[in-house]
Amino acid sequence: MKPASLILVLLIVATLLAACGGGGGATAPTKGDVTVYVAGPLSGFQANTGQTIAGGVRLMAEELNRTGGLLGYRVKVVAVDDEADSDVAMGVAEQIREAVGRGDKVIGVIGHPNSGQTAAAMEVYKDLDLVVITPTASEVSLTKQGYRNFFRVNAANDLQAQTGAEYLVNKLGAKKVAVLYNDDTYGIDLGKLVADDLRALGAEVALTQQVKVEQNRFPDEVAKVKQAGVDAIYYAGYEVECPYLRADLRDAGLANLTFMASDGCFLAATIDNADGAAEGAFITGFAPSPKTSVDQTWVSAYQAVEFRNPDTYSVNGYSAMQVLAEGVKKAGALNGQRVREAIRGLDLKTPLGAVQFQDNGDLRAAQIYVFQVKDGQFVQVAP
Repeated sequence: MKPASLILVLLIVATLLAACGGGGGATAPTKGDVTVYVAGPLSGFQANTGQTIAGGVRLMAEELNRTGGLLGYRVKVVAVDDEADSDVAMGVAEQIREAVGRGDKVIGVIGHPNSGQTAAAMEVYKDLDLVVITPTASEVSLTKQGYRNFFRVNAANDLQAQTGAEYLVNKLGAKKVAVLYNDDTYGIDLGKLVADDLRALGAEVALTQQVKVEQNRFPDEVAKVKQAGVDAIYYAGYEVECPYLRADLRDAGLANLTFMASDGCFLAATIDNADGAAEGAFITGFAPSPKTSVDQTWVSAYQAVEFRNPDTYSVNGYSAMQVLAEGVKKAGALNGQRVREAIRGLDLKTPLGAVQFQDNGDLRAAQIYVFQVKDGQFVQVAP
């Protein structure tokens, strides 16, 4: 064989080996695409929530596709925007139903992050042969509806309320507390649960006050807090309200009150938008500190896929996609019914910790983490 011909043959072989993952044991997906939808707010006031979760899903999908995909299919991630609005979420769910109806291979939905949108969309998803895994929706009743294809990789509000109340009373010594909550399904549910748990622990709930989602000035509410003479505040809401409430409290001379907020505030905006007032605040979250749950290699991989840094709930999106993938592998088929039953039998290690599910789709050993803002960073203080 002539040298030029030999070189040509070697180039062809090298190309084929590279396509098949030669040298690293990896194989490229060959059977076409299987779609996973990520449904959540990608625009508007909660855009960072949806985007950071979608980033985690895309990273997991990229890892799968580098090692053969799912059962030989390339994982195609399609992010759809629910705008943090339940009517829009219903439209998103109908869009996904149409995709299934026209024969697209759709195995699952990672979403929705918020409880209200999850509840609305499940009215459609419950009748589809796919798996729905929420990364953060926590309203207690979501897993009490008898859905067979619904799971969540986070704790529910009852555990969050209990953990927050116990930390306030037993660890921080709160005796007289104001409970504020936004007018979303999530906030209303959690606000009531926290107030009940505080009373059960012997604390006085001197004020309960509802505010609006996206409210950014709180003069009336702060005046009521001041009048109530409380030593602590619990806020059940989102990062689009929390920093401004915190700043208004500081400006009214109430900066030294113990302040705890819920997981909806466990995002960088709570610190970044508080005009320096976030320092010292306590926040409960559904994920451990990224400093302990993932390493720098994972962070660098996320940056390579997303061209941005991960935020607190990127690991939730990643872990939810990991659960779906392991369910498919265990089922050995792209069949929603078989995958959901396989997921119920998983014993899986994820960045969120060990994942095992109850029959209703809740975690068997859910965990709430407590953070405090120190030097402009979320620092895990419990467990």
